[in-house]
Amino acid sequence: MNKIDRRRPESEMDATVNAARLGTRLRLARQIRGMTLKMLATAANCSESLLSKIENGKASPSLPMLHRLVEVLGTNIGWMFEEVDDDEAIVFRAGARPLITLDALRRGEGISLERIIPYSSGHLLQCNIHHIETDGESEAPIQHVGEEVGYVLAGRIELIVDGKSHNLATGDAFVFRSELPHHYRNIGKERASIFWVNTPATF
Repeated sequence: MNKIDRRRPESEMDATVNAARLGTRLRLARQIRGMTLKMLATAANCSESLLSKIENGKASPSLPMLHRLVEVLGTNIGWMFEEVDDDEAIVFRAGARPLITLDALRRGEGISLERIIPYSSGHLLQCNIHHIETDGESEAPIQHVGEEVGYVLAGRIELIVDGKSHNLATGDAFVFRSELPHHYRNIGKERASIFWVNTPATF
């Protein structure tokens, strides 16, 4: 008796890979522009739940919907389906890295993140340069699973971890468990920048 081959057909596997790639690219483009799911769904005239499924690779948009999404995000359909994923890239040139501006309601005020490692499910690490404008600060203390390490590239910051305050200047470094409540602010008279790495990726 012949055994039944339970492996998925190649075309089905390709479709799954394409859906995952599209979802990852869509989420990255949205985050780069500092948009929430709700904001993008409203602007593109689609439901928030469907958009969430698309970003998670569990659904595929119709062509008209995809056109609306890329128009709102200021990108193109070709980039959404590019064969070489960001997680396969090795070098990310100065001036070409995504810069994500964070709003006061979600992640703080006067803060932008320069992606060193592009968002991708293939990366275990998350790495950004946090740029904090004068008087800028992160949102109220947050906690999550993982570990974080940082190096102050420029300026002066106050890092508060588990209720303890630490004043850091250019050249200083830090490391702490992400489960400890933490936030930070610029205490200098110039823009501050922190090379910040954490794992697993959180946003």
